Amino acid sequence: MDFNTIIQILDSAVRLSTPLLFACLAGLYSERSGIFDIGLEGKMLAGAFAAGAMSAYAGMPVAEGGLGMTWGMAWMGVLAAIAVSIVLALIHGFASITLRGNQLISGVAINFFAAGSTVLIGQYWFRSGGQTPPLSGAERFRPIKLPFADEVKDVPFLGPIYEGLISGHNILVYIAIATVPLTSWLLFRTRFGLRLRAVGENPGAVDTAGISVVRQRYAAVLIAGVLCGLAGAYLSLGTSAAGFVKDMSAGKGFIALAALIFAKWQPKAALMASLLFGLLEAIGNRYQSIDLGVFVVPVQFMQALPYILTVVILAGFIGKAIPPKAGGEPYVKER
Repeated sequence: MDFNTIIQILDSAVRLSTPLLFACLAGLYSERSGIFDIGLEGKMLAGAFAAGAMSAYAGMPVAEGGLGMTWGMAWMGVLAAIAVSIVLALIHGFASITLRGNQLISGVAINFFAAGSTVLIGQYWFRSGGQTPPLSGAERFRPIKLPFADEVKDVPFLGPIYEGLISGHNILVYIAIATVPLTSWLLFRTRFGLRLRAVGENPGAVDTAGISVVRQRYAAVLIAGVLCGLAGAYLSLGTSAAGFVKDMSAGKGFIALAALIFAKWQPKAALMASLLFGLLEAIGNRYQSIDLGVFVVPVQFMQALPYILTVVILAGFIGKAIPPKAGGEPYVKER
């Protein structure tokens, strides 16, 4: 394996890890406040459909019933994805926080609802098997070439890293990476973050201090909704799919949960865990089968690598991960 091949695999890993990172950070905010969110998958899928549908609709000519926009369609899709994801997040928050229902059941219900409704609405609107029309031009996000990428690409070692790995991603990739230090600062350097983490550990003490547990948890759920919307928008607007495809999230929400557990609810570790899952998927895509001489590793095993690691992590083989103490438990105010 030469150096250029390694750069290509790492470049693919960054792209594949982006939706995982958004969803992983979404789960981090929610679970740090004490709200378990199994519905990451559903919010991501609904966001992907909303982004693809809105972007396609915005780019359609007015004569065909669209908005006839010539630029900004992709950002319209992002806003739609965030809006839909926030609605689902509020439903989950209402069921889990206000009604004090079972958080896991609420999340599963959102997953089922998103899986069925996206296909049903897509078929009704576009008559193409639940898919949105193919997106092109300003309807999707294009790679961004960073300054001096072409000038330094022939520089040994550093040139290919900058031109082939750091440069050439779309804007959502860079937003996802920037969200990591922002999350770290917000959770560990601000009053809001201190209160959010305290609500997930001891909501009774927070309530005694005169801080609203309900408000803090709703804030976390809303942030999770925004991040899941960005994850979904990336799937339909920032990948080679160029539009929404049925069940295109393909379990990434559950992989993000595994990455969150692997990262032990830490932002920087969440980035590393997401990159690890992305790397395994990139390797599986690059090498459909591997001949070890004695036997050949089948393509099915290579494609299943991220899911195998998910099972390993959730089975508890990667150390002990302790979630927030009040996680999954509805808070009942003492009178």
